[in-house]
Amino acid sequence: MTMAAAAPVSGADQPMTGAERKVIFASSLGTVFEWYDFYLYGWTAAQIGKAFYSAFDANTQFIFALLTFAAGFLVRPFGALVFGRVGDLVGRKYTFLVTITIMGLSTFLVGLTPGYQAIGWLAPAILIFLRCLQGLALGGEYGGAATYVAEHAPHGRRGFYTSWIQTTATVGLFLSLIAVYVVRNTMTPEGFADAALSGGWRIPYLLSIILLGVSIWIRLQLAESPMFQKMKDEGTRSKAPLTEAFGNWRNGRVALVALLGLVAGEAVIWYGGQFYARVFLVNTLKVPANSADIALIVALIIATGGFVLFGWLSDKIGRKPIILAGCLLGALTYHYAFSLLTHAANPALEAALANAPVTVTADPADCNVLFDPVGGRVFKSSCDVARNALIASSVAFKMENGEPGSLAKVMVGDKSFDSVNGTPLDAKAFADQRGAFVKSVTAAVGEAGYPVKGADPAAINTPLLIAVLTYLAILVTMVYAPLAAALVELFPTRIRYTGMSLPYHIGNGWFGGFLPPIAVALVAATGNIYAGLWYPIVIAAMTFIVGLIFIPETKDRDINNIEI
Repeated sequence: MTMAAAAPVSGADQPMTGAERKVIFASSLGTVFEWYDFYLYGWTAAQIGKAFYSAFDANTQFIFALLTFAAGFLVRPFGALVFGRVGDLVGRKYTFLVTITIMGLSTFLVGLTPGYQAIGWLAPAILIFLRCLQGLALGGEYGGAATYVAEHAPHGRRGFYTSWIQTTATVGLFLSLIAVYVVRNTMTPEGFADAALSGGWRIPYLLSIILLGVSIWIRLQLAESPMFQKMKDEGTRSKAPLTEAFGNWRNGRVALVALLGLVAGEAVIWYGGQFYARVFLVNTLKVPANSADIALIVALIIATGGFVLFGWLSDKIGRKPIILAGCLLGALTYHYAFSLLTHAANPALEAALANAPVTVTADPADCNVLFDPVGGRVFKSSCDVARNALIASSVAFKMENGEPGSLAKVMVGDKSFDSVNGTPLDAKAFADQRGAFVKSVTAAVGEAGYPVKGADPAAINTPLLIAVLTYLAILVTMVYAPLAAALVELFPTRIRYTGMSLPYHIGNGWFGGFLPPIAVALVAATGNIYAGLWYPIVIAAMTFIVGLIFIPETKDRDINNIEI
């Protein structure tokens, strides 16, 4: 890919016109829908499990609800291929009209789908189908929105204009939170959780039809992107966007470098600073969920302006230095930031970690990978039982090798506890013996100072907690705000929609989406509550190095004149 001479920064100092605001607003509606649906599913996952998986116990219902949600992440890259191709063949406007329609209807129809008690296994099959449709459509939505806004933006203001798309994540969060809060507090808990079609939890899904109607109405009034229209009039559109984008090394290399040198790092900083931070607060530090959510929401409100700030700044100093600086700061400071979260949210745990070391002695062959993203696996080896008991109480522990075939032991100070091997036991005997072991170990670590009953609300330093979460959210704005403009500028107009969509959704759907379970598995394997941070740290550092070496600065590119 070569680049024509940089165009002068025309329009860089001109105020945004009404037509440009309309373009940004209409394009951002897809992001609002994405995050409205994302958070709404999270708020109502327990009710969805009860409605669609009632053939199972409550724990398994919740597991299947989360796995169904994960299906949408898995199919995002395929949606990027499908709708990216359509966007480069048919046009930006009509493609993201289709994607937002599919996204909106998929969310709405969840509220109308009968549960398991009404139609049996057809109910979860329909739900999974709707979640996959949501993921496929989302795979084409972001690329279309970013491309459409960037191709309307004046040269020299693409970073500022496209950064507004990212700010709408906050709007989606609040719309879903308000919808669930109002509905939940206007009916009985039983009425809200009802698995039948009359269940109140369905109402926020049904209300999404209003957002869909407004979105379609506004997008129908938009004209096609001027750059695409020019290609269409001149007959220079790509006839095979997928082949052209990924079928030759020159363009395929750009997509690979964009993934590893921009998006992968952005994704782990985003999911680390927002989603894993909540997992860490609630599951590890034992902060009450409501307190953690309020702190995260306040931090997000404070940091949201950073999207526009860093988008604007990227037009001045470049996309590359801001994104890579965010990755580098994340790699260098994540350990310290999360240790500050411990200090702010659960100082008793911080003191216990420093003063009461715990040891697990076990045959290495008895220790399996505790990869359990939704809490549904049953680990029966004595090593796994011992580690799970300690992890449940947020206890850091050191592993020592035991004799081959020996039973795992837990040492808490001068007290020793033999673990349980559940392999030869029936379910009841295993549950009884494991329960007794866990009770003994929990009591011992409690005596050693570990706050096994959770963080003391009175001891939480709320200002410091919000300050650390705000810092993590600011890192998110650094890596995310200039990203859309950077991806748009890397690819030629004829394959831009296809080219940028695939690396974006592999990065965010896979590198980012699987961060929480990978991090939890690392904690379980090492016994160190901070070990999960190595995943985002290593990926962010990799992105910094790859981006520093291979990513060109693109802010001054005339995106009308990029040639293959």
